[in-house]
Amino acid sequence: MPATAAALMSMPGHVDPVPVVRTPAPRPDGRTDLIGLSKDQLRTALSDAGLEPRQAKLRAKQIWHWLYNRGATEFSAMTDIAKAQYPWLAERFAISRPEVVEAQVSSDGTRKWLLRSPDAQDYEMVFIPDAGRGTLCVSSQVGCTLNCRFCHTGTMRLVRNLTAGEIVGQVMLARDSLGEWPSQPEGRMLTNIVMMGMGEPLYNFDAVRDALRLVMDGDGLALSKRRITLSTSGVVPMMARAGEEIGVNLAVSLHAVRKEVRDEIVPLNRKYGIDELLQACADYPGANNARRITFEYVMLRDKNDSDADAHELVRLIRHYRLPAKVNLIPFNPWPGAAYECSTPERVRAFSEIVFQAGISAPVRTPRGRDIDAACGQLKTAAERKSRAEMDREAEAKLMALG
Repeated sequence: MPATAAALMSMPGHVDPVPVVRTPAPRPDGRTDLIGLSKDQLRTALSDAGLEPRQAKLRAKQIWHWLYNRGATEFSAMTDIAKAQYPWLAERFAISRPEVVEAQVSSDGTRKWLLRSPDAQDYEMVFIPDAGRGTLCVSSQVGCTLNCRFCHTGTMRLVRNLTAGEIVGQVMLARDSLGEWPSQPEGRMLTNIVMMGMGEPLYNFDAVRDALRLVMDGDGLALSKRRITLSTSGVVPMMARAGEEIGVNLAVSLHAVRKEVRDEIVPLNRKYGIDELLQACADYPGANNARRITFEYVMLRDKNDSDADAHELVRLIRHYRLPAKVNLIPFNPWPGAAYECSTPERVRAFSEIVFQAGISAPVRTPRGRDIDAACGQLKTAAERKSRAEMDREAEAKLMALG
C-alpha cells in the first residue's frame, strides 16, 4: 500500500468508519523541527536552507550525531560546528522535545508523563522499570479511534496522529529524564520500547515506521529491533507491511476467542475477524519460536475468562501453528467501566490451562495503577472533553458571534 493510501485509510469509529483527522499545524515561528527527520531529510533540509551540498552532507552527519547520540537540545552544544554558524542554524531550525505538562511517579517506580504538542494536543507516555530492564510505553496518536470497551483510552475520540518527531521525541525525553546520554547499548535503564500507549500504531503507520527507524539506527539511539514491540488491535491489512518495513516484535490485543465477545469488547473485530487476524499473525514476517507473537488478553470477569475460553485459545494457537505466548492482564478498573477484573483464582486457572498446553501464559503484574498508568488506563486527565469536541464548541461559538 502506498504511503498516501496509508495516510488516508478509513478507521472504524463507534459504528461507522471515520476519516483520519487533521495533521498538526506548522510551528508558529516557521522553523523546521529536526527531530523526526531521517538522515536524508536532514541533509535536504540544510541544503534547501542554503548550504552547498558538500557542506550540507557534513553538517547533517554532525548534527545527527549530536541529536541522537549525544541528546543535544541546542546548537551551541555542538562543539565541532563553528560558533559563527549557530545563529544561522537556530534561526531556521528547532530541536524540540514534547512539553511536559505533568510528571508523576507511582509507588512502584512507574513514571507517567502528560505531554503537550505545539498545537496544544495532549498525550501520554509511561516508563516501567523492572529488574534488569526498563520499558517505555510510547503513544502513536492523540486519543484513539478503536473504542475497545474495557480500555479507558478508548473512551477518547481520536484528535490526530502524532508525527514521527513527536513519537521519537518521547524516547528522547525519557532519555533526558533518565540521564542516559550519550546513547550507548549497555548499562542503560531504558532497554525496551512498546508501542502500546495511546492510539493504534498501524493507523499511523508511516510516522510510526519512520520514528522506529530512527530509534533503531545504529548511529543514533541504537535500540535493537528485538527490544521493540508494536501492539495492534488487529489492523490486518497493515500487519504484513509492518513486518516487512519495520520488523519489530508483534503483540496483538486479542482479549477474546469468541466472535460475539470480541465484537463487543474490541469493535475492530467486526471488520477483521479472529480467523483473519490469526492468519495474518501466522503470515507475519520473521515470527518464529525465538521471536514469538505476544497475545495480550485482559481478564474480564464472566466475560472471557472461562475454562472453555482458555481451551479455545489453545485450539486457535495450535490450529494456526503460531509461535506465541499469551500475556494475561488483570483488568485495570476506571470510573464508569462496564467490567470487573477476574478473580485471582480464575486468572490462575486460565493461565494453568494454557501453560499445560505448552504455551507460555504469564500473568502481568499491574504497574502504575495509583497514577492511572497501567494497561488500558492511559487517558489524559486534562481532557475531560476530547480536543475535537473542544474545537467543535469553539467553532460553534465563533459562528454564533458572527
